Amino acid sequence: MATALSTTSVLCWRNPQNLHVINSSHTPCYSSQQTGILRTVAALASEGRESEKFSSLLVTRRTVLASGVSLLGFPGESLAVVKQGLLAGRIPGLSEPDEQGWRTYRRPDEKSGGHGVGWSPIIPYSFRVPQEWEEVPVSIADLGGTEIDLRFASSKEGRLFVIVAPVLRFSDDLGDNATIEKIGPPEKVINAFGPEVIGENVEGKVLSSNVAEHEGRKYYQFELEPPHIFITATAAGNRLYLFGVTGSGLQWKRHYDDLKKIAESFRVV
Repeated sequence: MATALSTTSVLCWRNPQNLHVINSSHTPCYSSQQTGILRTVAALASEGRESEKFSSLLVTRRTVLASGVSLLGFPGESLAVVKQGLLAGRIPGLSEPDEQGWRTYRRPDEKSGGHGVGWSPIIPYSFRVPQEWEEVPVSIADLGGTEIDLRFASSKEGRLFVIVAPVLRFSDDLGDNATIEKIGPPEKVINAFGPEVIGENVEGKVLSSNVAEHEGRKYYQFELEPPHIFITATAAGNRLYLFGVTGSGLQWKRHYDDLKKIAESFRVV
């Protein structure tokens, strides 16, 4: 049974003055500009050793913000939604529609993924979407780099993405049974990876924060505006999972309830 642990309205989370990024001497080099996500969330791995693990967070953020990189859009806004069953090399993971017309996506066990240092077979995740939502191909040119595991979209309602990143890039002491609580509390998590997701600072943009628990696993849930986006974060095995649901201003206004329902349906199974 799902249990909401806490709900907090947040007008502004200011970045602590003493935050630094984890020393990168043991971190592999990656070409994607989105390594900012990995570096900054890495800094949250051990709350008790902040002063040692945060060496250049502000520099990383300035670099990301100056580059204007954001995970909210697809490579080319004109990219058409492609029927999942027709995606080359992809294994369909959508169920048939239920009585309400919603389908459940579960990451297929046979789906490829898990490359590089610290990777192991990905623990499957699931979420629910209205019937018209379909998978969108993730290309090697995707702004999210190799951490983007999946994208979905609906021309009517909005878009979503799933990031799966190995915690070994963040810290070598989280082990193979990481939890989102070990990475850090909600404020630190959103302040760390929020700018890299939306392409700008999150200060003053976090409308709400919620901690929910489903089958013993905690999920941090955030709503940001602008831009309009729901972010759900959790950890399992040796990975961090980041689920984002977004839409245009008109889509947000017309389909807010559906977008929120999608965001809150994310589970690591």
